[in-house]
Parts: sequence; structure tokens; C-alpha cells
Amino acid sequence: MERRTRLYRGAVGLFLAGGVLLTGCSGGGTSHDTSAAERGKRAPAPAPAATGGSAAGGAAEDGAKDASGAEKSDRLRESAPPDYLSTFALDVDTASYGYARRTLDDGRLPAPETVRPEEFVNSFRQGYRRPAGNGFTVSVDGARPGGGKDGGGDWSLVRVGLATKAAPSSAERPPAALTFVVDISGSMASPDRLGLVKTSLGILTDELRDDDSVSLVTFSDEAKTLLPMTRLRDHRGKIHDAVDSMEPTDSTNVAAGVRRGYDEAVDGHRKGANNRVVLLSDALANTGETDAEAILERIDSARREYGITLFGVGVGSDYGDAFMEQLTNKGDGHTTYIADEEQARKVFVDQLPAHLELTARDAKAQVSFDPKTVEKFKLIGYEDRKVADDDFRDDSVDGGEIGPGHTVTALYAVRLRDGASGRVATATVRWLDPATRAPHERTGSVGTDAIDGELWGGRSTRLQVTAVAAYFADSLRGGALPGAPGLGELAARARELARTTEDDSVAKLAEAIGRADRLKGGRSDTGSGTGEGEMD
Repeated sequence: MERRTRLYRGAVGLFLAGGVLLTGCSGGGTSHDTSAAERGKRAPAPAPAATGGSAAGGAAEDGAKDASGAEKSDRLRESAPPDYLSTFALDVDTASYGYARRTLDDGRLPAPETVRPEEFVNSFRQGYRRPAGNGFTVSVDGARPGGGKDGGGDWSLVRVGLATKAAPSSAERPPAALTFVVDISGSMASPDRLGLVKTSLGILTDELRDDDSVSLVTFSDEAKTLLPMTRLRDHRGKIHDAVDSMEPTDSTNVAAGVRRGYDEAVDGHRKGANNRVVLLSDALANTGETDAEAILERIDSARREYGITLFGVGVGSDYGDAFMEQLTNKGDGHTTYIADEEQARKVFVDQLPAHLELTARDAKAQVSFDPKTVEKFKLIGYEDRKVADDDFRDDSVDGGEIGPGHTVTALYAVRLRDGASGRVATATVRWLDPATRAPHERTGSVGTDAIDGELWGGRSTRLQVTAVAAYFADSLRGGALPGAPGLGELAARARELARTTEDDSVAKLAEAIGRADRLKGGRSDTGSGTGEGEMD
């Protein structure tokens, strides 16, 4: 019940954000950037005016939002009530999906609490239009999924997509000053843990430029600096030797490692460079401070004064997923997961600029549904990224840090009112310029005509891939989204999408779904999602 309520509240926010942005990219309406001076500081994003006695109602017990209840219409007209607002921090983490694939490869179903649908969805290429400068473009589309036990009823699936500018080439990005904090505890003593970390750092050492700098900190019971901040120029061999010297020992004192890592990052801080702490660990903290918030409090001044963000790279079949996510969220960063050398090359070579550079700080979205057209709605995922509505324009409240080449996608299950036509939602996205910290916003709206049409077999194969990933995640954590096919059907659809898109990542998605279906004994081959049990 509590989890579902969080799901609803996060859902409202992202859909609105998507709606706002939509106007700039599709459908009618207008979209533009505004500065903080032009908009009321800390005021909620504008909500549609209620007419005809329609206003906010209470949240359903399972987390879906019911947009009815005439007794609150006056309050809605005056200032968007909490019932219509959902505010959340943007998120580009992908570790949950990577860890789920690894777990399935090992012949086990992932624990439901480790499954975060937004990280499944954000693991796939979307093809959104990108802006020329910092900030975001927004694309919003949707379709009716059909399928499922009751054909999906009158629910629609809405996709909100945000994209930053294209990632620069290695030669074009600013120099990097990276502090690697490596877990060498006893739990890391296997080829797929410390062995993979050493391989990954070796790949990265060869990939970095001569004007980049790295330092290396290791931790077990205590933390130790193996290498102070060192320029790559003429020192690659020295860095390789330091990486090769790491051997596993003793317990896991993550707090000691993070503190020492930030000390080194501050000592080696380079103005004008991308300064990052990169934590590589199975995140199984068992010594010293083991609370993520308490750990980050001890290095808070370094984070805020120097703008040093934390990038988490998870490894290992037994992985502290929740701890790593909490640590990087509070450390103004993000996390990913690697299981093999192929994934290491993707993270440390193909995606390197996106992990090093920032185009937006403290990015948040606030979404407001129009009660005249929407009866119920549900955001799929983002439960852990919600922000208080009143904090949307409070720039001291953390949002999400987004880099070049990133996309952020959110999916909503939306039930329109009978015969509804017109605006569905208004959304606002707010972010800070990473250099000046000047705030910017982008606003737009989406209408009912943007979510018509059939999902399966439609023109947007990327929307179909997104839906498959979201339905897969929801199934793994025991949900029942409206129109959701069973795992057997999802695997078949993913295989067909892999063929039509010629995308190897979609083929791997199909394999993962097939493994999950077999582990569940094929019991989900008939559609499982009616929506009524989950939403009403």
C-alpha cells in the first residue's frame, strides 16, 4: 500500500513534465524556456483550471490517482492542489536492469525490491530529437496497449521523453579529474568482481586523454591512497601498475573509502575540469558507517563547494543495489552495473562523456493532470525519486544530474474519461545550468489526440521496446499493469522488435524475458494485467 502510494505520486509528476515538454516537440501548443526571474520562486507549476464541478479526489489504495471529487474545485482554481501535482527528480540510473539480467543469467529471479522500472526503460536507445545547447528537448507520444486479460480496457500508455544534447567526442569534452575508489574487500575476490574492476580501469586508462588526471583509492577495513592525482601524460604505465597491484582482503568499509576518495578529489581538484569520484564496488558494506545518508553527510562540504559528484559502478552477483542507489542519489550522481568486459567497454568507452560531463544540475519535473479529461493515472517507476511539490522551485533541494547524450523516459498508464477530448496534462521541467547555476524551465502540454492508436504493430518501434521493458520490470516485481502481456508474449514481441530494429540490446532483453518466463514455469503466458485490481 505504501509502495503503491509512492508510485502514484511520482507518476503524476513525470507525466506532467512530459506534457509540458511535449508542446515543443509534438502536438499543438507552445514550448519555451523561462528564467527564474520570470516565474514565481517556489510556486508550484500551473495546473489546469477546473470547470464543471470537477476537481481532485483521493488517491486509490493501490496507488492509482482518481481525478474526481467536485468539493475541491475552488482550491484547484486558486493554486494547484497536491492531488494534481507530482514532482520528482530526473533519473538516468540503469543499474537495476543490468543487475536483473545478471541475476537471471545465474538462474535466479531478481528480488522485487531491486527492480526499478525506470532503470529498465532508460537502458534503451529512444531516438528523441536533441537540443543544440544545454537543457532538454521533450517528446511525448502514446498508444493503447490492448492485450492483457481484459484487452487493456480504456487505458492508454503515455511516454514522456527528455533528451540532452549529443555527447561530445573524446577530443571535444573538457579534461577529467577522476578519483577511483575501489572495493578490495574479501567479497570482491572473484574474476567478475575485482578482476572485472581491474579490467575496466585498464580499459579506461587507455581511453583517457593525456590531459586527464586520475587518482586511485582502495578500501577494505581501512582506506588507502595507492595513487595521488596524476596526469595521464607520460604516466599511463604507472597507473596500470597501481591498478594491477590491487588484491582482495578483509571487510567492506565503504564509508572510509568514500571519505578518503573525496579527500583526494578535493586535493586534486582541477578548475574547469570534470571532477568525479567513481566508486567501484559490490556495495556490501559491513564495517564502519553503513548508512548512505550518514556517509554523504561527512563529505557534504566537498560535494557542495567543489561540485564533485559520485558515479557508482556496481559489480558482482551478490550486489548491494539499494545501498549503491541511495549513495549515488544523495551524492548528486548516478549508478550503473557491469557484469562483463563488453558492458565495461560500453560504460568506460562508448558512454564515457555522458558519465563525466554535466549539462543539467538538480533537474526536476512537475506534472499536473487535467481532471476534465483524465480519470486515473499511474507513473510506472520513479518511486524513490519523488520531491515535495513545494520544493519544485527551491533550488537548494537536490534533483537529478544529467549529462550529454542522456535520455530520460517515463511511462504512464492513463485512463481518460468517457468521450474526453482536449488537454490531458501540463508539465514543467526545471534545471540549473551546471556552470552558472542559473535556473531554466521548459513547459508544454499534451492532448488526447497524442495517445490514440494501437501500441503493437504501430509505427513507433522504440515506443514498443519501451513498453516491453516497463511491462517486464512490472512483472518481475509482481505488478499488473493494464494491458500487460504475459512474459511469454513479451519475449516473442521483444524477439520481433530485435529483428526489425537490428538492435542487439533488444535481443538481450528478449533473452532475459525468456529466462524469467522459464524460471516462473511459463505461468504468465496468458495476459496478466487487467489494471482494475491494480488501479481501482
